[in-house]
Amino acid sequence: MGEAVRKTISLPPDLAEDAERIAREEGKSLSAVIQDALKLARRQRLCGEWKATQGYWSARAREKGLLKEEDLDRFLRRR
Repeated sequence: MGEAVRKTISLPPDLAEDAERIAREEGKSLSAVIQDALKLARRQRLCGEWKATQGYWSARAREKGLLKEEDLDRFLRRR
């Protein structure tokens, strides 16, 4: 990991309190708690993008009647 970048952020009081409580309970710094939350949000966003892409291509395959691997083999051989 590269050198840390210092940023100033604003949080609503309830989120700030939650983050501070989590930091105390888990014995982490507030910075580590925010980093964990951002990493989780990024992972969830990427997973959602992957599922959307997968859903798009699955729908296109169904439109062409490609439901099994054998269907795909037949389709590709026709080309």
